[in-house]
Amino acid sequence: MGIVILLLMLAGVGLMLTRKLPTAFALVLLAVAIAFVAGAPLTGENSVLDTVIQQGAPALAATMLAVLIGSWLGKLMEETGIAGTLVRKIVEFGGDRPTVVALGVLAVSALIGTVTGSAPAAMMAGIIGIPAMIAVGVPKTTAAGTILMGIAAGLPFELPVWQFFSTALELPIDTVKGFMMKLFPFAAFFAVLFVLVETRRKGVEHAWSLASAAERSGDGSKGAGERRRNRARRMGDAPWYALLAPAVPLVLALGFELPIIPSMLAGVLWALATTTRPGQLNKRLLRTLYGGFEVAAPPIALFIAIGILLAAVKLPGAVEALDPLVKAVAPANPVVFVVVFTLLVPLCLYRGPLNVYGLGAGIAGVLIAAGIYPAVAVLGLTASYNQVFGVSDPTSTQTVWSAQYSGVSPHQVMVRTLPYVWCVALGGLILTATTQL
Repeated sequence: MGIVILLLMLAGVGLMLTRKLPTAFALVLLAVAIAFVAGAPLTGENSVLDTVIQQGAPALAATMLAVLIGSWLGKLMEETGIAGTLVRKIVEFGGDRPTVVALGVLAVSALIGTVTGSAPAAMMAGIIGIPAMIAVGVPKTTAAGTILMGIAAGLPFELPVWQFFSTALELPIDTVKGFMMKLFPFAAFFAVLFVLVETRRKGVEHAWSLASAAERSGDGSKGAGERRRNRARRMGDAPWYALLAPAVPLVLALGFELPIIPSMLAGVLWALATTTRPGQLNKRLLRTLYGGFEVAAPPIALFIAIGILLAAVKLPGAVEALDPLVKAVAPANPVVFVVVFTLLVPLCLYRGPLNVYGLGAGIAGVLIAAGIYPAVAVLGLTASYNQVFGVSDPTSTQTVWSAQYSGVSPHQVMVRTLPYVWCVALGGLILTATTQL
C-alpha cells in the first residue's frame, strides 16, 4: 500500500508539472486518493469526508488570515505610495552608482518581503526598482535577481510564513521564529554577495530611459529643494513617518512578542493613519481590503488544499503504510542528512515534490507523523528549501514577473540565482543537522 501511495504522489507531481491541473486541485485530488488507498471510510472517524476534507480544509485558517492581512497591507503600501517612495528614496541616494542602487533596492525588497511575498512584493519593489537599476547600468538578469534575492532575504521575517510553518508543522510560533532568525544571516549574506558579484561580473550596461533623461533636463534650471518638492507632488510620495508601516508588524511581533495577526493589523492601521484623510478613510479601507482579497485568493486556495493533503497523509493507515518506506530511505546521520538533502535541492523547483507549497507539505507531514525527524528538523528542511523556491523556480509568479519585466527569461534568472540560494539552503541544512539531529 505504501508503494501505491508513492505512485499516487508521483502522479500528482506529473499533473502539476505538466499543468494538467492547477496545483491546488491536484493536491486535493491526491489527498482523496491517498485517503481511499489508506483504507479510510467515507464518513466517520479518520474518514475522507469528515477528517480529510471537513477538518483539513480550515486547518490552516490562521495562515490564510495572516496572508489576507499581509495582502491588505501590501495594497495599502501600493495605493498610498509607501512602497514606491521607499524605492525612489533609495534610488535617489544611490545616484549613478550601480552597486549602491542595487544594494538599496535589495534592502527595500527585503523590507517589503517581510509584509507580503510572491508577485505583489516583486511588483511593489520592482516597478520602480528594476528600471532604475537597468538605467544606471545593472545587467537585466541581475536586476531581476536583485528583487528576488531581496524578497528572499526578508522571507525569514515574513509573519504569514511563521504562521504557516507553525500551523502546518504543529510548532509554537517562538520555535519557528527562533529558527527563522538563525536562517536570516545566510539569506542576507548571499543576497548581498549576489549583488556585489553579479553587478561587477559583466560590467556596467547602460540603458538610460528617455523618461529619466527628460526628467533630468526638464528640472535642470530649478533648485534642488524645489525639484524634490515638485517630484514628491508628481509622484505622490508618502510622508517619512508612513514609511515605517512595513516595520511596525515586525517591531510588535519581535520586540514586544505580540501575536502575528494583531501585529499585522497594527501595520494596516499605521499605514492608514499616516496617509489617509478622515473623509477618505472609509473608501480606502474597503477598496484596499477588496484588493487584498484578490491578491490573497490564489495562496488561500493553495493553503486549503495543503490542509486537506496534510490531513490525508496523517491518517493512521497512510502513516502505517509509509513508515517503513520512509525510514528505509531517510538519512539519520547528520552529515549524510546535509549531503543528501543538499543534492535534492533542485526537487523543490518546477513545482517539484519537495516544494513546501505543494507535495512537499505532504512529505513534511509524513516525516513528522511517522517520527522520522522531529518537527523542528522538518521545519529546518522545508524553510531551507523555501528560500530556493522563492527565488529560482521558473514557474513561481514572482520569478516570472521579475524576469519578464526586466526583459529576460525566467530560466536566465534561475541560472544566475540558483548557486546563491543553493548555498542558503546548505546553510539552513547544516544549521538543522547540528542543532536538531
